[in-house]
Amino acid sequence: MRVQLAHVAAAVSLAISAAAQPPSSPRDTVIATVGGKKVAVEYGRPSLKGRKLEELVAQLAGDRIWRAGDNEVTTFTTEGALLVGGTSVPAGKYSLYVHVPESGDWSLVLNKDPGIALGTIWAQAPPERAGRPWPRLDGYDKVIDQEVARVALKPAESPAPVETFTITLTPSGDGATMGLAWAERRWSVGLRPVK
Repeated sequence: MRVQLAHVAAAVSLAISAAAQPPSSPRDTVIATVGGKKVAVEYGRPSLKGRKLEELVAQLAGDRIWRAGDNEVTTFTTEGALLVGGTSVPAGKYSLYVHVPESGDWSLVLNKDPGIALGTIWAQAPPERAGRPWPRLDGYDKVIDQEVARVALKPAESPAPVETFTITLTPSGDGATMGLAWAERRWSVGLRPVK
């Protein structure tokens, strides 16, 4: 337990010191229309900077949940009900994560928990960032009961290495394909309107 608390304290300290600086990873938003309704993903875009993807995911906590980006919470917003990889998701705004098991397929995870305002975990947060949602650094198990979807991502090899983590929404008929790409790897999941 002491080791786990020390790990959490170190993660919070690292996140807080990083928060005092401008975000090291730029924020981006991708948008598509699915069944006539807007779908948007907002996320931080970390770069490898000479690191290996395998080294980065090896640093994940025991729950093996990654926030699918960097710094602030990655959000997935849909104006209409969707089938995400076949799982029904109501209209709304969700935190987006990726489950990265030690072996096997990665999964996309959507959760109703919005994260924690940076100012509540760091009193010295700059005013312009104090209200921004920060991921839960004290363990995903605190919010697992608010999970609305966990669906397998379809893996694929990348034709060329991708230095900066990238999420795409590519329209296809009345649906879209959500893609994630980083290093030599790519993953995808289908988004379709609920009919």
